[in-house]
Amino acid sequence: MKRCVRCSFVFDGRAWTCPSCGTAPRTVDGFPLLAPGAAMQGEGYQSHFHADLATLEQGNFWFQARNELIVWALQRYFPDLRSFLEIGCGTGFVLSSIAARYPSAALTGSEIFSSGLPFAAGRVPRAELVQMDARDIPYVEHFDAVGAFDVIEHIKDDELVLREIHGSLRPGGGLIVTVPQHRWLWSHQDTAACHVRRYEAGELRQKVRRAGFSVLFETSFMSVLLPLMYLSRIRKKDVENYDPLAELRIGKAMNRMLLSMMQFEGFLIRSGLRMPFGGSRLLVARRD
Repeated sequence: MKRCVRCSFVFDGRAWTCPSCGTAPRTVDGFPLLAPGAAMQGEGYQSHFHADLATLEQGNFWFQARNELIVWALQRYFPDLRSFLEIGCGTGFVLSSIAARYPSAALTGSEIFSSGLPFAAGRVPRAELVQMDARDIPYVEHFDAVGAFDVIEHIKDDELVLREIHGSLRPGGGLIVTVPQHRWLWSHQDTAACHVRRYEAGELRQKVRRAGFSVLFETSFMSVLLPLMYLSRIRKKDVENYDPLAELRIGKAMNRMLLSMMQFEGFLIRSGLRMPFGGSRLLVARRD
């Protein structure tokens, strides 16, 4: 079910025109603007990164290994997935992997910045793509699962977002989320990426539970690369000329080596090992 962005009337249907008040959201490049005030600018992210990420994500060890872990978790806990929303879908890189695994599922991707949506449309043509603010999700008991992958750390009121996700899920629906982990890893990289926080395991778990979810699975990842990450973070940076995407611009040989290390870590996680420490955290939960 959808909720009218003007009168809050709840209705069913593919179109966004409200049958009660007749309001239809404005569009840009064919995408509905469900939070038009934030479509071109907003807090929590630098939207010009989308163009660079669209090039850097493909084949990069970090994005590839994270995608493999996300898709594995979805397959394990939601094998019969019929509808899925990704919050902060960016350029559609994660959504494209989910689309390949679930060819018949109805996929929706949202972005607060409309600048990211054309890239996602190119990668996942069959997905419904909308401009939306995750703090006000206009769907009611609509999805089997909702994902937010390295998104909620950008938002000050992350608990509001988790409650909104809860309301957008069908009873028994699932949440899958990844976040950066460990406050002691905070560095200029986080500031440049517009992070509000890095999470501790207990903090994320408690917030998810307070939002009305039961935790099914959680683990750290980016564990085998944690020493390298720490050394990178404590190294002095040229703040004025700092490029937050520089860590993604690595040679092919190094990329292959790091990918192999990450895939070995993924094998350990799939085999039942739970990593206590790591640069990132994955959590899967179910709406109570």
